[in-house]
Amino acid sequence: MDAIRIRRATPGDCPRLLELVRGLALYEKAPEQVTITPEEFERAGFGPEKVWDCFVAEYQGKTIGFALYYTRFSTWKGRRIYLEDLFVEPKYRGLGAGKLLFEALIGETRRLGFGGMVWQALDWNAPALAFYRRYGASFDNGWVNCSIDIPPAHE
Repeated sequence: MDAIRIRRATPGDCPRLLELVRGLALYEKAPEQVTITPEEFERAGFGPEKVWDCFVAEYQGKTIGFALYYTRFSTWKGRRIYLEDLFVEPKYRGLGAGKLLFEALIGETRRLGFGGMVWQALDWNAPALAFYRRYGASFDNGWVNCSIDIPPAHE
């Protein structure tokens, strides 16, 4: 039986990671929301001003999932890992890749000396919520997600 291998992402993973990001967006019913260019994605993860890190899950030589994260700062809690996305291709779910990715994040949180990890999950995504409950995650129902798109200034 082939084992799932977890490793850190490299620049060469970026095209596949973007395919998986598009798969996640489709699963979350928002494929049109993926607007990042491949160049910006790679620069943000591997350029001189990198902002994200990532673990990938490989199975039979193919990248089947990923966990992309970055450092968040809370004035109440200090530095924490912010899990931006955790995704495993649907046909590979049930093999344990999600568990291994999540546990790699827990290990990274400890390695960095951070006090915890935070993330968001869609309220209709029952499988994800059940997965996180198995780890003792708490859910903040009183918060509203807010965002704003700011177009570049015209010169």
